[in-house]
Amino acid sequence: MRVFQFDYPVKEVTYKVIGERQLKLYLFEPETSLKNRSIILFFIGGSFKKNPLKTPADFQNQAKYFSSKGIVAVCVDYRTGYDEGFSPIQAICDVKSSIRWVRENSTELGIDPNKVVVCGSSAGAYIAVSSIMFDHFTDESDNQNINHIPNVLVVFAGGMDGVDIMRRRYPELLETATELSPIHHMKKCLPPTLWLCGTADEDYEQNKNFVNSMISEGNDITFVEYENMEHGFFHFGRHANKYFYKTIQEIEGFLGSSVNE
Repeated sequence: MRVFQFDYPVKEVTYKVIGERQLKLYLFEPETSLKNRSIILFFIGGSFKKNPLKTPADFQNQAKYFSSKGIVAVCVDYRTGYDEGFSPIQAICDVKSSIRWVRENSTELGIDPNKVVVCGSSAGAYIAVSSIMFDHFTDESDNQNINHIPNVLVVFAGGMDGVDIMRRRYPELLETATELSPIHHMKKCLPPTLWLCGTADEDYEQNKNFVNSMISEGNDITFVEYENMEHGFFHFGRHANKYFYKTIQEIEGFLGSSVNE
């Protein structure tokens, strides 16, 4: 079992068991014990590579910040290239399972089940969007009576072309890759969405075109560009944390008008 190193105290809970694999939520709980709080779930990127180096703890500084503002913040462990026999479909299902779990356990968590925010970066962005767009990928163990769509979505640039992803990473899925490709299924389906992207990101043009097409389908998306910023520019420790704080403030402002009343 992988052990993830966090710099702050976290509460671990298991939201799903697949064989011997326990999938966990790492909770950053606010000091206040108020009810009906918002909750934000973070899904890290870099997860489709074999034995990825990134872990749920890569979002711990964002999680710590939002917990200090009274929001329950969660770093989500989901199946990745580290797991034997992994495919992106498993990760998409895990997003749904985690959202259903927090809603089902909203009373114990002290959250409002209608104030669920999902934030994903890179591969985490892809699985977050796909979990909303593709209804038919669901684990049988889920309580499917519980809605899996978050109330708000936050995206740090991710590849939306599933055909390209499968061609590079999972060629065995290439024949059915269009079923896993958001860019091939434009429709009105997303909750209010904040989309953050650097103009030097290799997926910048794809992200911008995808967002514009989704807006034309009726989706409510705010697209924010960061000039000359690369993929992952927002991570803690990069650029003297200038963009770590800038993106946090952007998210905080967006949530203030959405769920964090």
